[in-house]
Amino acid sequence: MTIQKLRQMQQMALDEYGSYSAALMICTGTACVANRSFDLVEEMRRELAERGLSGEFLVVPTGCNGFCAQGPIMVVQPGGVFYEKLTAKDIPEIIETHLQGGEPVERLLHHHEGVAVPRMEDIPFFGKQKLLALRHKGMINPEKIEDYFRLGGYQALHAVLTGMEPEDVIREVIRSGIRGRGGGGFPAGVKWSSCVEAVEKTGQPPYVICNADEGDPGAFMDRSIIEADPHCVIEGMLIGAFAVGAAEGFVYIRKEYPLALKRLMTALDQAREQGLLGGNILETGFDFDITVHRGAGAFVCGESSALMASMSGNPGEPRAKYVRSVERGYRDRPTVLNNVETWANIPLIMEKGAGWFASIGTGDVSGNPWNGSSGTKVFSLVGDISNIGLVEVPMGITLREIIHDIGGGIPDGREFKAVQTGGPSGGVLPADRLDLPVDFDTLAEAGSMMGSGGMVVMDDETCMVQVAKYFVDFLKDESCGKCTPCREGLVALGTVLERIIGGEGRQGDIELMQEYGRSMSESSLCALGQTAANPVLSTIEYFREEYEEHIGKGKCRALKCKALIEYLIIPDNCTGCTLCARNCPVDAITGSPKEPHVIDREKCIRCGVCREVCNYSAVEVR
Repeated sequence: MTIQKLRQMQQMALDEYGSYSAALMICTGTACVANRSFDLVEEMRRELAERGLSGEFLVVPTGCNGFCAQGPIMVVQPGGVFYEKLTAKDIPEIIETHLQGGEPVERLLHHHEGVAVPRMEDIPFFGKQKLLALRHKGMINPEKIEDYFRLGGYQALHAVLTGMEPEDVIREVIRSGIRGRGGGGFPAGVKWSSCVEAVEKTGQPPYVICNADEGDPGAFMDRSIIEADPHCVIEGMLIGAFAVGAAEGFVYIRKEYPLALKRLMTALDQAREQGLLGGNILETGFDFDITVHRGAGAFVCGESSALMASMSGNPGEPRAKYVRSVERGYRDRPTVLNNVETWANIPLIMEKGAGWFASIGTGDVSGNPWNGSSGTKVFSLVGDISNIGLVEVPMGITLREIIHDIGGGIPDGREFKAVQTGGPSGGVLPADRLDLPVDFDTLAEAGSMMGSGGMVVMDDETCMVQVAKYFVDFLKDESCGKCTPCREGLVALGTVLERIIGGEGRQGDIELMQEYGRSMSESSLCALGQTAANPVLSTIEYFREEYEEHIGKGKCRALKCKALIEYLIIPDNCTGCTLCARNCPVDAITGSPKEPHVIDREKCIRCGVCREVCNYSAVEVR
C-alpha cells in the first residue's frame, strides 16, 4: 500500500459515511452485548430494510461506549442523540418518531435529575472526560479497517516511516512524558531507548510485545480498547517496532476475552491484507508482523517476566529484576513490553506532537519523562457507584471529580466510604482523601497506586477488614509461589484476617500484619508480592479503628462479619406472617401465626434470609 492508496481509501470511507442521512452507533462492547445489543443491531437493520430505509441510515456496531450502567446504548450521529437501556421493541418507535419524524424519543433518552438530556456531550458522565486512548470509541466499527482509515488511521505510521529516523521517534516519545499505563509507570521512551542500547550491545534483534493480560478484579480498560479500536494498538506497535528495530511482535491476551480476541484477529488479518503488516510496509522497506499469544488467565502473568516465561512455554513465574527485559526478555532477546493503553497513545503522540501530549495532565512540558504524569488515564469505575463504566480523564483530576461528577456518586442514598485504586495490590483511600489528584506519584505517596486503572468504590456498608481479606485471598490464589515472602506472607496475612473476622482477633494482630507487610514489600521477588500487602496496610492506616473494634469490642460496624453480629426480631413490628420461619434454612425461627416470632441465636447461621424476606422491617441486625 502506498500513501496515495491510504488517502484514497480514507476518502472512499468518508464518502460512504457521508452518503447516509445518519449513522446509528450501537454499542457492542462486552457489557452491552451481555444485554443483547447484537440483537438490536440485527433488529435495526431488519426494520430499516423492511421500510426501504437501508440506503438512508447506516447501522454501525461499535466498541464500548463507556457508559456501561446504561446499556444497551445507541448514539445517532450527527447530533449525538443518546439513547439508553434499549430493547428490540424500541426500534420501530425510534425509526418512526426520530429518524423519520425528526423528534427524539424522550422516554429513551438519558435523564439527569429528572430532566431529559438528548445529546451525549451534555451528559455529566462524559463532561470531564478527555479521550485520547479511547478517541475512537463509539465512532467506528472495530471490525472494519475502512472505518479506522476514515478517521485518519495509519497516517501517523506513514509520517513516521517516511519522515523520521528511529531515534527521532524515541526522542519524541521520551519528550511526551508518557509513562507505562500497565501499572509500573516507567517512562515508555526510556524503555525503548534502553532496548536499542541492548540491541547495539548484543547484536540480537529485539521483540515488541503488547500486554493485554489485564487480570485485576473489576478491570476492563485494555479489553475495551481492543474491542473498540484494535487498529490504534496495532499502529502503535508498528511505530514502536520501527523505533527499536523489531521485525516480530506479539499480543499476549487472556483467554477470557473472546470478543476482544475476535476483533483483534480480524484487525490483524485486515492490516495484512492492506499491506500494513508483513513485508515492505507502505513500500518503505520496513518489515513487521504480529502474532497473538493467548494467556490461560494467571494474574501473575501480567508481570513482564512472568508473561515472557509463559510465552516461552514455561511456568508463569517472575524472575529477579537485575535481569532487565529490555536486555534479556522474550527468548533472551531485547524486548519492549507495554500494555494496550500505552500502545494506543503512540500514534496520537506522533500525530499531535510530544509537547501537545505533555501539556495534558501534570507532565513536564520541558521533556523530563520522570516528572509528573502526562496525558490521560483510562479507568474502569465499578462498585458502589451510580455510573458504572469506562472513563478516560486527564492526569491530575481529583478522585472526587471522578467519583461524584463523572460517577454520579453513591447510589441508594448511601455515603461514600472508600475507594481502592490500582487493582488487588492497590491501596484503599478514605473520604478525606477524595481531593487527591490522580497521578502516579500522588497515589503512591498516599499508600495506593495507579496500577492498570481499576477503581473500586465502596459505600458506608462496607467492612474494611473484609475488603482486605477479599484481596489477600485473591492474591494468595494468584501468587505463583516462587518466592517465600509472597507465598507465605499472603497465607499469614489471610490467617490473621480470618481470625479477626471470626471474632477471635488478638491484641498485637494489627502490628503483626504490619510487620508481615513490610517484610513482603522489602523481600518479594516481583511487584505482586511487593505490593500485595497494600490493601491490609492502607486499611490499617486509614481505618484502624475498625480493626480495633473487631478485636477489642467484638464489633463490626458495617454489620458484615457473621461472627460479630446477631439477628433479632422486633416484636412490635412482627405481624406473625411466618414468612421468615418458612424461609429459614436451619429452622432457627419459631412462633405462632399472627404472633411475634423469635430467632434462636444458637441455631442462627446469620445468612440474612429472614431480613430479606420480611415485609415489615421486623428483623434487625446488630
